Amino acid sequence: METKPQDRLPVIQIEGITKVYGEAEAEVHALAGVDLKVEQGEFVAIMGPSGSGKSTLMNILGCLDRPTSGSYLLDGENVSQMSKDELAQIRNQKLGFIFQSFNLLPRLTAKANVMLPMLYNLHEDVTTAEAATRALGALESVGLKDRVNHRPSQLSGGQQQRVAIARALVNNPSVIFADEPTGNLDSKSSVEILDLLHNLHKDGATIVMVTHEPKIAQQAGRVICVMDGLVLDGSNGANTPCMEKRERA
Repeated sequence: METKPQDRLPVIQIEGITKVYGEAEAEVHALAGVDLKVEQGEFVAIMGPSGSGKSTLMNILGCLDRPTSGSYLLDGENVSQMSKDELAQIRNQKLGFIFQSFNLLPRLTAKANVMLPMLYNLHEDVTTAEAATRALGALESVGLKDRVNHRPSQLSGGQQQRVAIARALVNNPSVIFADEPTGNLDSKSSVEILDLLHNLHKDGATIVMVTHEPKIAQQAGRVICVMDGLVLDGSNGANTPCMEKRERA
């Protein structure tokens, strides 16, 4: 029986997520009972001031950290209390990451950097030759066919971010997490990277992006505002508390 779209589970579903650091009088409640859903194929931006809890939320959504309490279903699988090793496998198999600082290995070529996630994937038997072929395809998809043998130092910031995007895509992730993806780029490169993210979204990718820039957040289909450890609004458009606060500032 074919599954109807309304019967599908959200790709991300968290309920009652808390995160507490420290003990007793030193306790800090970074997240205070967050509920959030991200549907397959959504392009979501997360905004919030410094200390709001947005980075903690991103770390939990990206399986880089575990919540103190609450449940997190990723692709229908409960990842809330998995071990560090189990979370590492989930990150490799189901998630792609794009970072502000690119996080490329400087001694490796663009192709070798993109191959890494496949070589670390213990649940998929991929030969080196197959990994190279897939890496070349991913680099071509982001417009770097003629830069595959260049090292990061031989690439511009925009080109390095394209390599990072190719690396994020190569294992066909359920979700792409973009953490300030244009933060280290000039305006021209920023536009190019956002256009690339839009094209990925049009092709069906689910994207969760953290940004502090209202103009960048407006590129997403939904803006999620995090303040004081809570999600205050997740409505469509620009009229979220975070966006309003930025406009008044």
